[in-house]
Amino acid sequence: MAAEPGIVSGRLALRWLILGAWRAHPARLALTALAIAVGVALGFAVHLVNGSALASFEGAVTGVNGAAALQIRAATPLGFDETLYPRIATAPGVADASPVVRLDAQIGAARLTLLGLDVMRAGPITPSLIGAHPTGPDARGDGLFAPDALFLSRGVLRAAGVRLGQRVTVRARGRAVPFRVVGTLPGQGEQAIGTIDIAAAQSRFDRLGRLDRLDLALSDRALAERALPPRLPPGVMLTSGATQAAQGSALSRAYRVNLDMLALVALLTGGFLVFSAQSLAVARRLREFALLRTLGLPARHIIAAVVAEGLAIGLVGGLAGLAAGAGLARLALRWFGGDLGAGYFSGQTVRLVAQPGAAAGFFALGLAAAALGSLLPARIAARAAPAAALKNAGDLIDPRAPVAWKPALLLLLAGAGVALLPPLYGLPWSGFASMALLLAGGVAGVPWLARRLLAPWRGSERLGVAPGLALRHLAGAPSEAATALCGIVASTALTIAMATMVTSFRGAVDSWLGDVLAADLFVRADPASGFDAATRARLATIPGVRRIAFSRQLPLSLRPDRPPVTLIARPLAGGADPLLVPLGQRVPPAPGTAPLWVSEPAARLYGWRAGDRVTLPLGPAARFTVVGLWRDYARQSGALVIDADRYQALTGDALRDEAAILLAPGAQPDRVGQALRARLDPATRDQIELSRPAALRGYALALFDRSFAVTYALEAVAILVGLAGVAATMSGQTAARAREFGMLRHLGLAKRQILAMLALEGALLGAVGGLAGIGLGLVLAQVLIHVINPQSFHWTMATRLPGGTIAGIAAALIAAAAATAVLAGRRATARDALLAVREDW
Repeated sequence: MAAEPGIVSGRLALRWLILGAWRAHPARLALTALAIAVGVALGFAVHLVNGSALASFEGAVTGVNGAAALQIRAATPLGFDETLYPRIATAPGVADASPVVRLDAQIGAARLTLLGLDVMRAGPITPSLIGAHPTGPDARGDGLFAPDALFLSRGVLRAAGVRLGQRVTVRARGRAVPFRVVGTLPGQGEQAIGTIDIAAAQSRFDRLGRLDRLDLALSDRALAERALPPRLPPGVMLTSGATQAAQGSALSRAYRVNLDMLALVALLTGGFLVFSAQSLAVARRLREFALLRTLGLPARHIIAAVVAEGLAIGLVGGLAGLAAGAGLARLALRWFGGDLGAGYFSGQTVRLVAQPGAAAGFFALGLAAAALGSLLPARIAARAAPAAALKNAGDLIDPRAPVAWKPALLLLLAGAGVALLPPLYGLPWSGFASMALLLAGGVAGVPWLARRLLAPWRGSERLGVAPGLALRHLAGAPSEAATALCGIVASTALTIAMATMVTSFRGAVDSWLGDVLAADLFVRADPASGFDAATRARLATIPGVRRIAFSRQLPLSLRPDRPPVTLIARPLAGGADPLLVPLGQRVPPAPGTAPLWVSEPAARLYGWRAGDRVTLPLGPAARFTVVGLWRDYARQSGALVIDADRYQALTGDALRDEAAILLAPGAQPDRVGQALRARLDPATRDQIELSRPAALRGYALALFDRSFAVTYALEAVAILVGLAGVAATMSGQTAARAREFGMLRHLGLAKRQILAMLALEGALLGAVGGLAGIGLGLVLAQVLIHVINPQSFHWTMATRLPGGTIAGIAAALIAAAAATAVLAGRRATARDALLAVREDW
């Protein structure tokens, strides 16, 4: 059926109306599209970097592990007895097994994973770890089996600056051993991997009788998975490629998810900016829309047209954001690395990996933000009564009518309730949902708050002409004020929340460092060589040393799909450790068990509480009682402290790799450090690290700031987007009031009085928006600090307010709103007063 002539002409007029508005106000379109582009770019860039880093990590794990179907792994770097090898190789379902010795090595400045392999066994099971035979006139067929033969990946050859046939010195476990590079590892590419014969690895690096893993080929996987666990002694576990990938993902998953969510803050703020801009544009064209309604155009066409306008903004912003996000990701990888400064994947070279699915997802989010930001203004335009809208150019809401506050209260209560829910799949989705509900409730309650704050001043006659007019305008146009404030409140709240969380976290870390760095000097050695008993005795007698406490730190795998915890073995006098910051009361160990101190993250990850009995994979008699919990901000995966003598009895490991030194009164730290180096073996004295508490504290805080550098950048972007929203809103509102200013000029007001009125209006809007945003931001900060942070990173902290940041943001909002209103007012009042009001004749 053909459309009626009135509807056809109405559609045509609507199309020309929208296109004409775009041509008349290109800056508005550009600014709103830019807001969407910024949000899409940040989210896509962070997701690209995170995905690329994880892909690189998984590639490195696959490279080191080869293609074994299953693996038998040691729970600690101490390895396991090689007599386990024949028992595993003959287990039901196992076709063959390849023994492996793993070493963290260095050639010059290049670090690599050095694997000792039985080539005949490894060839069929992990062919990617087998080196290519040397070629050329000097090639020897037996080069693969020579005791000094070394095969390196292309990445290590390039990083170390060596070539085939060259003799190099490999440093590992405190030893320097010469090898000859006889071939490459074609299956490893850029991975930092080298291989040698397993006998050379055991004899030359003090690993006789020890293995780190067994790579398995299977004849029946299900049968092997049932038969192998009973054959494994304590400290050895069965793993697979899937569990190794899950372990790597779990290492940084919470950090990656939190960064993704924080990156979407800018997109959310951009959506509010679209809402503000579209609301103002609709208010400016309300009479035109009403005229189209009288010509017969249905309301749904107006809604569709305004939403389509928003989709066009999202389309432009989304495409620009994807391009900018790819560029930002490349820069971030270059400046911060694949972990964005957090230290999860340090030492790895990460290359950008294309992610079409993520690109489509963030593009869709940009479109959704722009469409949703346009939907409510479109519905307002469609619902406005044509007769009233044709006569009224101002706010269509009666300022005497009560402002709805129940929806805002319900959203706030729902947000508070959702925050109490437990994490889902180990991630704080309830916390993020709570923040979204609280933010929506806070923004919805802004009109009520603005009315309450401005009501006491509305009827005052002593304020003067300009202040009185400013207050009456804000109180008489509540929907315009709410529109102007929603973007301010959203951006301010999210910025204050992030700033409060970071300030609280940094303050807690700084205070904690002051408690744990109680010694005068700290010494760290290579964990593989460490300090033996004789060396410890020599160091204890150095002049100027009042007391020296040695400790051992090793990674300990408790579950194959989770990152290892840090096991710390040091003297516990009476089961207590003066260097720990305890949480709660200490309980005595149960009979037949040793005391175990569990860090707060470990307790949350494994569900341990004081008084629980725990068996650690350190031997058949490794039974402990959790005597207390302690605060630890250094190890997100958790840490355990046991007595050093108990550790040595369980493992037979007599080495220590760290020492805390208390100096005698008057002793000079530099002289004590020189004397300490002099008493060490010449081969290891250059491998130790001597640090003072101030240096360690500064390094830790610098690492903290580097880890949160991206968060600081996201805060800055949120502030800039919020200020841009203030500028756009004030400019649009002021430009739409040219006839009002003309009428005021007719009534005798000077331009300076009008500009003063606008400045006060802007300052009041900025103040009300800043107050609401700061209050809401402090509420959101509690969710970040007490819900999201414990569920993500497993530690707690007290709230610390960033007073300087709060004051600076409030001042910037007030100044930006006032300055923008004045600048826009200059343009709006530049027209002749008669011309400004001619439409009302």
